[in-house]
Amino acid sequence: MEASISAVTGELVSRFISFLMNKYHSLSHAQSEKVVDRLQHLLMRVSIVVEEADGRYITNSGMILQLKMLSDAMYRGHRTLDTLRYQTLQDSADSSSSSLHLSIPSKRSRTKTENDDKAIRLESEGALESLEIAVANMVEFVVLLGGCERMSRRPYDIYLYTNNFMFSRHAEKQKLLRFLLEHNDSPGDHAPAVLPIIGGGGVGKKTLVAHVCGDEQVRSRFSSILHLNGDNLLAILDHGRTMFGMMLVVIEFASDVVDDDWEKFHSFLIRMSRGSKIIIISKLKRLARFGSVQPIFLSVLSYDELRYLFKTLAFGSVDPAEHPQLVQIADEFTRELHSVRGSLVEINVFADALRRNHHAQFWRCILDKGMKMVKRNLSSYGLHPNKLIEQGRPVDITDLALHPLSLLPYTLKEDSPSVTLGNLLADPSVRPEGDFTLIAWKSRIPPHRSYLHCVTSRAQDVHEGGALPARKRRGLPI
Repeated sequence: MEASISAVTGELVSRFISFLMNKYHSLSHAQSEKVVDRLQHLLMRVSIVVEEADGRYITNSGMILQLKMLSDAMYRGHRTLDTLRYQTLQDSADSSSSSLHLSIPSKRSRTKTENDDKAIRLESEGALESLEIAVANMVEFVVLLGGCERMSRRPYDIYLYTNNFMFSRHAEKQKLLRFLLEHNDSPGDHAPAVLPIIGGGGVGKKTLVAHVCGDEQVRSRFSSILHLNGDNLLAILDHGRTMFGMMLVVIEFASDVVDDDWEKFHSFLIRMSRGSKIIIISKLKRLARFGSVQPIFLSVLSYDELRYLFKTLAFGSVDPAEHPQLVQIADEFTRELHSVRGSLVEINVFADALRRNHHAQFWRCILDKGMKMVKRNLSSYGLHPNKLIEQGRPVDITDLALHPLSLLPYTLKEDSPSVTLGNLLADPSVRPEGDFTLIAWKSRIPPHRSYLHCVTSRAQDVHEGGALPARKRRGLPI
């Protein structure tokens, strides 16, 4: 009799707890839907303003700062929106499961769920507050924006063509445009203004400059745009007679330059037409000493920016809301890439491979390959693959190609067999026999740079030699 009462009591308690859990989830679901609706509404408003601002010439420093705040809040909002959508689907699945299985959840699992819910709630509240503050403060911004001149738009500026536009960098683009278009020469001073753009490898320094140099007002302002290599800085002195008018000189420095050489170069440009300007592109912060205005420092994308870009590129025309499991895997990619300050090249490489097959097993396989490659190189050489490439050392990519291969930071002859890294990741059987050129990425927007590497199957031979000669160090991190 006691056993029967105990069994009935246990069943009643189990059903009561299940009822309470379902009631809780239904309330949470309703609250989440309200937050999702509010987030979507705010994101739509902010996105419209950010896109409109990106198509205007903004010269006001305060407006440029506010534009950056708006874009930061927008990318954070998109991340929170995805988190809430996935949580809603997960709650629905859990509710269905609990209605079929009436067992009492363990205290540990309940605690974990409560902590996760609390974290998501705090994040959503923070994102909502950030967006609401941004929207509340953008009324004046929108009014002032109406007085800013509109840019002429080119095909790769349109946001529908995700592969063909320069992502983010809204504030940096406006700062560079303002520098190039403003008249900042002091009376009697013909010295050209100098703007250093400093940032690590693969963060988009040359892409930013190429994008702005394609602007119609910039092209019409300068009679010519010269691109120089810092190693041959003084070679320009031999062409003085063929140079005239206001010039824009873009110099890329891979190493430091002595002050005397810079003075000779600068003095030469002073003798040219007034209004010429110089842009310095480099990884080296010490070159900022040559600037006549505040440098633009380009860092890697923030986590929210990187996540938004990676997800957009990886899904392409497919709606992420229809594939919540893939969104989760994309978040794992984002965390891995952001933790190692992943470059735009890496983002595009992996997104290109994932876009070929929208199945969770395939995406998980690509992620596992990348993580195994990193672990293999850390175990063997003590460094991340990016660092090995930067130091001119080979990288073991056996896990990417499922064959013993080593990637070298230089290229083979033009007629050598080649394969894209995206194709190799998706289907290792496309690997050519013998040595071949690996095309890590070809940029679709100016300056249309290609990232090429030599791949050899003689991994054990090349690693014995350590670092490669400096003249061969022409590759970039994958």
